Amino acid sequence: MAERTGDKTGAFEERAWFGDRPVEAAEKPGLVRGVFASVASRYDLMNDLMSGGVHRLWKRTMIDRLAPRPGETVVDVAGGTGDIAFRIHARTGGAARIVVCDLTPSMLAVGQDRAIDRGILSGIEWIAGDAEALPFADRTADACAIAFGLRNVTHPESALAEMHRILKPGGRFVCLEFSRVVPAGLRDLYDRYSRSALPALGAIVARDRGSYEYLVESIRRFPPQEELAAMMREAGFAQVSWRNLSAGIAALHVGWRV
Repeated sequence: MAERTGDKTGAFEERAWFGDRPVEAAEKPGLVRGVFASVASRYDLMNDLMSGGVHRLWKRTMIDRLAPRPGETVVDVAGGTGDIAFRIHARTGGAARIVVCDLTPSMLAVGQDRAIDRGILSGIEWIAGDAEALPFADRTADACAIAFGLRNVTHPESALAEMHRILKPGGRFVCLEFSRVVPAGLRDLYDRYSRSALPALGAIVARDRGSYEYLVESIRRFPPQEELAAMMREAGFAQVSWRNLSAGIAALHVGWRV
């Protein structure tokens, strides 16, 4: 989330959090791109190790709720290495138009390589783009999804407005994101685990402790379930709801464009 601050002269500057340090808001996208460029090649392996494979169950739940259908256009924002896109492709039998849009070209390159390895040569398009300025016309998507990407956006409220903009009337939006653990005792345990074990794992497997320190801090600073739901309503989404997954370690938010 970005914040505006002023000085005695009346001048304002916009600041955003990058991990545990404030930076100029305009600087954050480049820093985030650098993080994901650094971890792209081992991003999916790290997801398995960090979650013990549970992220696969969360994503299955996400696809169930998204319910993509043949013939639809589905935009996967921050889709990077294609994890969600491949699930949509499988669910629709390759008969949907899937567009993956990600800020980091090296993440897209990994996704394209994975698609070729799976023999998926059509049905998925790969586009470099910013979630805050999606390169799509108004009302062109039947569904829009973002998984573990919204917390990395400088202005998540702008990204939500953009995803609402590109949806057709009746279109659905699904967001899977790390969230606020509900039981207080588990929350403390999870906080200690994420602050110590995840960066250490990143140092060993991805050879990049700093990037995973950033990712842990981005989880801690992201709005809890109720606040994200309110942001979605402010962006124009209707019938907003959410479901906690694994006691709130992650949450699945859903909204509709009417």
